[in-house]
Amino acid sequence: MPKDKTVFILFYTIHDVLRMEKILKEKGIMHELVPVPRNLSSDCGMCIKLIDDVERARPHLEGFEVERSFSFDGENYDPITL
Repeated sequence: MPKDKTVFILFYTIHDVLRMEKILKEKGIMHELVPVPRNLSSDCGMCIKLIDDVERARPHLEGFEVERSFSFDGENYDPITL
């Protein structure tokens, strides 16, 4: 995956979002906690927006149930598997 794409990671629960945010902070991986973009889900919820290379975050996703993940190039959201 190109490094210039942003990655959105959606989880089933806000609890998992907050746990992942804490891990990413501790590891120094650039991210934001953001509302899920409307074109990805109509649910009111939060997700992780990775600003850094997704490869640095990938090992920390073990043990989490990721609902869906998308790369975003500024115009299009493309489903990806993490």
